[in-house]
This record gives sequence, structure tokens and C-alpha cells, in this order.
Amino acid sequence: MYLVIVFLNKEEILDDLLSILVELGATDTNIVESQSMGGFLAHHIPIFAGLRLQLGGKNIYSRTLFTISDDKKIGEKIIYLLKDSGIDFNVGMGRIIVVKIESIYGEPQLPDLE
Repeated sequence: MYLVIVFLNKEEILDDLLSILVELGATDTNIVESQSMGGFLAHHIPIFAGLRLQLGGKNIYSRTLFTISDDKKIGEKIIYLLKDSGIDFNVGMGRIIVVKIESIYGEPQLPDLE
């Protein structure tokens, strides 16, 4: 089993990414609204206000997705399917991290379809 973490800086591809995860069988995905440390420091700590120039007009908020997969190559497959959809997951788009899980406890909560 593998933990897949996706830091997504470009929210406009979130729907495409979620469709790809479902296609790959990663239906137990959690989505967290997040913010980069640089963005937080630039807007909340006065001494780091100079970072705003580096950020330009970029959105400082992002999404972080967590999912579990049996597929060691899920990261490569996500990149391939994004490219197949015309999306280049390049510098600034985000990051995908795949980490081996030693053990996992509990079962996912199933949606209430009623």
C-alpha cells in the first residue's frame, strides 16, 4: 500500500485530477484546503512582506489531496493521464509524492447514498 499526497497549486485542474484518481481506483481521497508557508509568511508576518514580490499575483492557497493506493506507479500514471488530458503537471503546478505505508488501521467511511 502507498500513501499518495498531491500538493495542487492550480485549482483549475482539480476536477480533472479527481476524475483521474477515480479512474485509477483511488476513491477514498481526502481534500484539504491549504496554504504554502511562503504565502502565509508573506501575508501574515510583517518581516516577510518582501516575499509578496516573489509571489507576484499568484494564488497563495492550494489543495492537498491524500489517498491510498496499491499501485506503486500511481504517481506516474497520474502524470500520464493529466498529459493525455492536455494538462502538463509542470513546475509551479504542484507536487505528487508516493510513500510506502508500513501498516494501516481502520476502514474508509462509505458515503451515505440515501
